[in-house]
Amino acid sequence: MNWRVPRNLSALVYLSNNWISLIGVVLVTTATVFWLFLLPVTLRGQATHPYVGILIFLLLPAAFFGGLVLIPLGIYLLRRSLSLRTAFPPLNWQNPDFRRVVLFVGATTFINIVISSQLTYAAVNYMDTVAFCGQTCHTVMQPEFTAHQNSPHARVACVDCHIGPGASWFVRSKLSGTSQVFHTLLDDYPRPIPSPVENLRPARETCEVCHWPQKFDADRLRVIKQYAEDAQNSLTYTILMVKIGGGPISRGIHGVHVGPGVHIRYAYSDQKRQVIPWVEYTDRQGHATAYSAADSKTPLPGNLPIREMDCVDCHNRPTHSFQLPDHALDDAMALGAIAPALPFIKKQGMAVLRQPYASRSQAAVRIPAAMDAFYRQNYPDTYRQQPEAIRQASAAILQIYDRNVFPAMKVIWGTYPDNLGHNDFPGCFRCHDGNHTAAGGRVVTQDCGACHDLLAVQDPAPKVLDSLGLAAPSR
Repeated sequence: MNWRVPRNLSALVYLSNNWISLIGVVLVTTATVFWLFLLPVTLRGQATHPYVGILIFLLLPAAFFGGLVLIPLGIYLLRRSLSLRTAFPPLNWQNPDFRRVVLFVGATTFINIVISSQLTYAAVNYMDTVAFCGQTCHTVMQPEFTAHQNSPHARVACVDCHIGPGASWFVRSKLSGTSQVFHTLLDDYPRPIPSPVENLRPARETCEVCHWPQKFDADRLRVIKQYAEDAQNSLTYTILMVKIGGGPISRGIHGVHVGPGVHIRYAYSDQKRQVIPWVEYTDRQGHATAYSAADSKTPLPGNLPIREMDCVDCHNRPTHSFQLPDHALDDAMALGAIAPALPFIKKQGMAVLRQPYASRSQAAVRIPAAMDAFYRQNYPDTYRQQPEAIRQASAAILQIYDRNVFPAMKVIWGTYPDNLGHNDFPGCFRCHDGNHTAAGGRVVTQDCGACHDLLAVQDPAPKVLDSLGLAAPSR
């Protein structure tokens, strides 16, 4: 029996036989086949490797949707090129061939909707993961991702702080992210990434979801170990009683700065917000007092940008924190990752960390080699008796470098100032420098006791620990 293709189906096949539609068919088919093979991963909505995630949740949906657009586009363009006198059977429901085509298109469209909705949902979820934010653009985000993985917020997703809840900030972040993708592809992004982030969502809508200032009302004892750069790596302690404060009463750091009814505005004259020549403080009673830097030659705030202070003005590196070599070595020695018994280990560690290295791979070779040579040449007995301690110290020092220095992004020691404190960067002293004065002569306090009580300062055997019933921490 001779089988004849109905004329309307013949017309559809004929019209589909163009290079645009055929490319669309290939894209849809290829994406569907890949999706079926990767179905176990897509059903989980996550990928263990960032580049696998790019394939599953970005490239496959792009190919799939692109193919769906190209198929009807090719048919439309070819139909326009045909003579208007070209005859096709009438398209009405009485035509059984037309009904079959409609049912076929309807069924395939339903299947495509199921596939596309699943891919879209998975793609949106994947773009909200730490792997996508930190590892997709490996070089660009490597410093921030590394710091995040070594921070107290390592289990907090990037979007929880950078986007937060709500559709408006989600859409805004995706629009901003599109621009960043193009800059990454064109390799014209800034190095290092500028900080602070402009137009960051207010901390009251992100940070304070977990950190509730009104409940911060306790003081905190802080014991800081410091090792000297002598042969014995002499250990001393600085002990502070930090007045965190907060809660219903106006006391301590949080009570004065972010307590109920308190509002602080400031003007800054540099991109990093390290120079603050003008501050306005509104107390709980609603009385506002403006303070200006005494050395200012022009009326303030003038044309300077003004910002309302929130958490990130002091806690500006809550997750993406980079240490200086001195503190990083002290921490590693206090935790036992570096043996304090090794002679001059603090001084030698500082020396190798401060050396410039062209790349991380170069540092990975030179730092262990320099440590090995130092003890082999200067302390042969230690080198012979404690090879494992030297090897472990070298590895720990290299880890310190890898966590804090990224030559490809021009991130070196001190690139990103930390405003929490005042020892290494201006921090608190941006305002509390004794130089900001109000009209009546009142000065922003620089009294140390306003924020903390110094119980011991670089003391090798602080008695306060014994008074508190605590044994002095061991080396």
